[in-house]
Amino acid sequence: MNLLEKDRSIRDLDRSKQKIGEELDFAAREAYNLLKTNIEFSLTKRTDNFGYAIGITSSCPQEGKSYTSINLAYSFAVDGHKVLLIDGDMRRPSVAASLNVESVPGLANILASTNATGVIESTHKGVLHENLDVILSGTIPPNASKLIRSEEFKNLIDEFRKQYDFIILDLPPVNSVSDPIGVSQYIDGLILVIKHDYTRRRDAHEAIRQLKYVNANLIGIIYNGYSRSSGYYYRKHRSYYRHDYYYQSSETPEVQNKNEAK
Repeated sequence: MNLLEKDRSIRDLDRSKQKIGEELDFAAREAYNLLKTNIEFSLTKRTDNFGYAIGITSSCPQEGKSYTSINLAYSFAVDGHKVLLIDGDMRRPSVAASLNVESVPGLANILASTNATGVIESTHKGVLHENLDVILSGTIPPNASKLIRSEEFKNLIDEFRKQYDFIILDLPPVNSVSDPIGVSQYIDGLILVIKHDYTRRRDAHEAIRQLKYVNANLIGIIYNGYSRSSGYYYRKHRSYYRHDYYYQSSETPEVQNKNEAK
């Protein structure tokens, strides 16, 4: 598994009112920018000019994957990339509520449709940023797993690759349903979100085990919800950076601390 930032600046994503997009403070924006940069370095360079599809998942619910998906997509968009954010959690969607956008029509409606009109009607243009489009979950279907693992979904992602630089997919938790495992074969990489003082070690290990079993390209883990003291944040005249990285050298992720740098 490649190196990704173990992000300690994106805190307490279970709060009722979360800041997203331009509402993020400076430290949080920089954390997402660093995460974005590490993702770019972790991906294999393409020669076909098609975009990358990245799935964001977690081991269990309530670990912050949806807010991570939104703010990561926003970070790519601000950087000048054309980005599509898709709420692929058709059982318990949350992106629509966070963005205050109608969730229907959406992904489920597109996959149940037989023409491109569904895509046009379901795409919200310029959400949070002019470069960021959003497709929400749509009508909650009785066969969500079948839809998202279908050939139609694969073809849809392939079409989006021609239009966008990055497609960010908010996916259900790995240990709850098999959707992320099925989708992994259609996308360029998966990122696993785990939450400080919430995610159980055995749940994180099980999620990693399942993804490795199907040879999913797990490009990194985000450690979310850890609060730093104010001394580590940017100040008026001096800035301190502290980076904690995950390395995967065995079944268990290990933490290696980098030295602080002024």
